[in-house]
Amino acid sequence: MRTYIVGNWKLNFTVGEASIYLHKIMKSLPNYRDIQVIVAPPMMALQPLSLQVDRHKVKLCAQNAFYRDYGAFTGETSFSQLRGAVDYCLVGHSERRYIFHEDDKVIAKKVAAAIRNKITPILCIGETESERAFGETADVIRDQLASGLSEVSDDDVSKVIIAYEPVWAISSVKSAKLATPDEVAEVIKLIKTSLGDIYGAKVVDEIPVLFGGSVGPSNAGGYLTVPGVDGLLAGGASLILSEFVDIINVAKRVRS
Repeated sequence: MRTYIVGNWKLNFTVGEASIYLHKIMKSLPNYRDIQVIVAPPMMALQPLSLQVDRHKVKLCAQNAFYRDYGAFTGETSFSQLRGAVDYCLVGHSERRYIFHEDDKVIAKKVAAAIRNKITPILCIGETESERAFGETADVIRDQLASGLSEVSDDDVSKVIIAYEPVWAISSVKSAKLATPDEVAEVIKLIKTSLGDIYGAKVVDEIPVLFGGSVGPSNAGGYLTVPGVDGLLAGGASLILSEFVDIINVAKRVRS
């Protein structure tokens, strides 16, 4: 299975800055067959960057989209409008869940809409600090996983990527703490087991599972050696060229 390195740029960079930065990333990378590099620019930059990107080196990912294909939904961008411009879309990111109050039903509809429009959804799941403190991690992970995939058929579930991103470990959270490889391994095992219980052991091997949470060059190698981790989702580090390229190079060394 490929190793996925995803950079979420969040609400950063103008269209011009995003174009320059993407150019620098592509210039810094060879063509890796076994490493899939993905970047998620702000929505306004996606269309011009889709004309610029060398898809042999980098794939584009939307940070969000609406689950209806068309209609009277002022201010929204649908998956159908993104079709052809991006190959991936983040769904259920903790900032969408907790800042914009997207519930499980909305997230499930978005996962289904992405697949319907031939865009690979990266379904983000993860517990908060208080949920972990109260021993609710397993229940939260199972619930978010089952609800997020509830509108996906058995035939299509292998078209989804899962990203475990504990909210308490995201660098933008003031009280963020680094997750240890053992803590990550415990949840990755839980995710794989839950997928197996729902869809069968064969499907588990077809669904990539990523880890995200204050990922940087210094800890990327440790996370990538965790059994079952098929890649990384980086936030702040993906905004710094040297750090993002270092993460990609670490992935190449670890997986060689």
